[in-house]
Amino acid sequence: MNSTGTPRHFLNIDDFDYAELRGMLNAATSLKTRLKDGDRPKLLEDKVLAMVFERQSTRTRVSFDVGMRQLGGQTIMLSGNDMQLSREETLTDTGRVMSRYVDAIMIRILSHADLVELSEGSSVPVINGLTRRAHPCQVMADLLTFEEHRGKIKGAKVAWVGDSNNVLHSWVNAAELFECELTIAVPDEYHPEKDLMLDIEKAGKWVKLIEDPREAVEKADLVLTDTWVSMGDTDAAERRRVLKPYQVNTSLMSLANKDALFMHCLPAHRGDEVTDEVIDGPQSVVFDEAENRLHAQKAILCWAFGVDVN
Repeated sequence: MNSTGTPRHFLNIDDFDYAELRGMLNAATSLKTRLKDGDRPKLLEDKVLAMVFERQSTRTRVSFDVGMRQLGGQTIMLSGNDMQLSREETLTDTGRVMSRYVDAIMIRILSHADLVELSEGSSVPVINGLTRRAHPCQVMADLLTFEEHRGKIKGAKVAWVGDSNNVLHSWVNAAELFECELTIAVPDEYHPEKDLMLDIEKAGKWVKLIEDPREAVEKADLVLTDTWVSMGDTDAAERRRVLKPYQVNTSLMSLANKDALFMHCLPAHRGDEVTDEVIDGPQSVVFDEAENRLHAQKAILCWAFGVDVN
């Protein structure tokens, strides 16, 4: 709960100011260091996190489960089919009921409106594990990873190449707050939808939208991509055809700074959006990035519960 008695939800990057997000990143760094030193502070002892998944998950499921356990808490894993959601109970009612049983809810659900509805009914913190609109936990892990390798991201040049999706949306929000230059290269066929375009326009000088992937990557400090075919997409063959020029390969990476990092939130479709040479190459930090989901989310959980990490 915050000072007004309302739950501390973590739904979108742009719900926060820079200082709040920086505090979470600092907490993530502290928790990661302590873990590697063998120190596992039981900051969330006796707390129970409900994890609700509409679709399959590897990183989100395991990292939240392990993170909660490392902090001394417990988890309950549920799918939509396990719950009365499959029989059309409203999200508001679900949030009201779950709040009577658990201390926080993490949900991975395609509809962002459904996430918001659940949070409005919940009297305990709700954490966005992924929606079609946003993936804020992923971008917090991305920021943590970049700064571990290259220092503060302020002023860095970041390039996004490929499809416009939820991870990109959260990066647009982060670019404005962290003052890094984000250049987005996407084909006109997959131009950002209205909601994302509004946030791109709001970000002003910090975000630039173009079509040419080579222009976007030139002199970049960080190159990002994601799968071309997301959950629920039915036009896989057409997507691969249109997005082929946006593949991150050694030729494209050669245009970035020589010490540029490559990130992908995973799972990767090798040979589509990225080649083996890049994802397994020396510039790739995708597995550090995946590990940092654990540490970033532990910090987010502590923030949601109002627990001081230090």
